[in-house]
Amino acid sequence: MSRIGKKPIVVPAGVTVTVGKDNVLAVKGPKGELKQAVDRDIKVEVKDGEVVFSRPTDQIHHRSLHGLYRAIAANLVKGVTEGYKRDLELVGVGFRASNQGNLLDLSLGYSHNIVFEIPTELKVSTTQEKGKNPTVSLEGIDKQLIGQVAAKIRSLRKPEPYKGKGVKYAGEQLRRKAGKTAGK
Repeated sequence: MSRIGKKPIVVPAGVTVTVGKDNVLAVKGPKGELKQAVDRDIKVEVKDGEVVFSRPTDQIHHRSLHGLYRAIAANLVKGVTEGYKRDLELVGVGFRASNQGNLLDLSLGYSHNIVFEIPTELKVSTTQEKGKNPTVSLEGIDKQLIGQVAAKIRSLRKPEPYKGKGVKYAGEQLRRKAGKTAGK
């Protein structure tokens, strides 16, 4: 049984949820509008300020889709009301980040700077304080898009396990390894 799939989503004031043709869920709120196509087997109902998902059978496939689409819809509702934010830290000597609009310029210890174009749906900001690591902040309403862009930026220089240098998520705990031990 999908416990998450059974739980109804409470629609806050100022948010409208509609189910269009071809089972497309549209959520409109103060921060914007998001759409998500839902599998045709999963039934979506909007009634009394709640969104309820139901499945036709108890097959494993239907159970997994039931919980998946309920969680995605909850993320859509949260995105159009509060929005999402993801911070990345650049750990390393000489690592820098700057942005002009949606162009992110990263200096990650390579022979050249990396210019990364952020999608227009997201807002990017960079900070560099003395004594602290440079940070890149991504803000937007689409949780999946923020996660995807943050993962792409992180993949440009993943944190290494010996010194911890690289691009990491803020608050991420890295698994560190002991270095070489001096013999003799």
